[in-house]
Amino acid sequence: MMKRVIAIGLFAAATTVSAGAQAPTAQQQQPASPEKMKIEIRPGDARQQIPMDLERARLLYVPTDPALQSPGRNYQADIQARLATEARYADACKGVIDYQKVSYRSRIGDMDIPAYLFQPLKKRGPRGHAAMIWVHGGVHGNWGITMFPFVKEAVERGYVIIAPEYRGSIGYGEVHHQAIDYGGYEVDDTISAYDYLRTLPHVDPDRVGMMGWSHGGYITLLSVCRDEHPLKAGAAIVPVTNLLYRLSRYGPRYQWDFATQKRIQGLPFEKPELYIERSPMYHVDKLEVPLLVHVATNDRDVYYDENQMIVDALRSRKPDLAETKVYVDPDPWGPSVGHSFSRRVDPQTLQRVDSPAQIDSWNRTWVFFEWILRPYEDRSKPAAPVRTR
Repeated sequence: MMKRVIAIGLFAAATTVSAGAQAPTAQQQQPASPEKMKIEIRPGDARQQIPMDLERARLLYVPTDPALQSPGRNYQADIQARLATEARYADACKGVIDYQKVSYRSRIGDMDIPAYLFQPLKKRGPRGHAAMIWVHGGVHGNWGITMFPFVKEAVERGYVIIAPEYRGSIGYGEVHHQAIDYGGYEVDDTISAYDYLRTLPHVDPDRVGMMGWSHGGYITLLSVCRDEHPLKAGAAIVPVTNLLYRLSRYGPRYQWDFATQKRIQGLPFEKPELYIERSPMYHVDKLEVPLLVHVATNDRDVYYDENQMIVDALRSRKPDLAETKVYVDPDPWGPSVGHSFSRRVDPQTLQRVDSPAQIDSWNRTWVFFEWILRPYEDRSKPAAPVRTR
């Protein structure tokens, strides 16, 4: 029996956009091709006869056209904001941190990736420093100024820190912004920071870890759960873990940012294998290096019901490698409540606004990495002779 096909062109009038973005123009609202807007309906399906609620249809509509990734975005304003942040970093680092803006080629081979580099003023000799790749969050985000006190603490401990502005990051113009590839090439962009670090003679390539928050924690999880990677350890704080679940939890407004990405162009029910491939939850068994994960029960961004999945999976399947801690309703910070529980920083003074949970989380994080990466150890000097008597 042949199937009847109907076009759902009424969805073309959709106006739902990502938070902070302007509504698409009338021209942008039209589908790129009527063929892309077809849905198969089984013959005799009674739902065909039910009147359509056009307003609800508009709210539920999610396009797949990459041209609608960030309609109306003011890229020049993004660039200016980024330059202002870099100026503040330059001032804050003066006399205490060797701060530079660098770039390197992604392993994918198609883009140069900008990055913030923070190093001790006085360098040790060859292979004298451990290093970490610190990964920012946000579907479209960037490295914020409020990370300064934590960067300063890391450098004081002897680490070299690099913070990549992987594809999709804000503040580098339309091409970089529109190249977003959540869970795809952005992971390669981030791991490629290792290739840059190993060109620095004072960095020990055998002592490099990765740490990230939220989406950055997600990239960290995907990185350490790859079949091959150069990392010795990872820390994922309040990480995104399961895109199949997350997109259903958030709905069309959030789904828009994913379905319009060039290498996705669809929703989980249309491309389940792709979303599974890009969800760390389904790759836990590949973990072969130590991993620290901290989550909060009052997180209003990555809700605890999502993070509980990864915590349970790690505790049951990787107990010898994973160190996990659940913070129960830690002191809130910002609109996402517990999501920034360990990033409580005054944006004006750039001083930590400590809470018991923030102090505990960072103490555990420093101990975790010090145990593995040995940042205080100066490998540029000959080892002391071992006494046998």
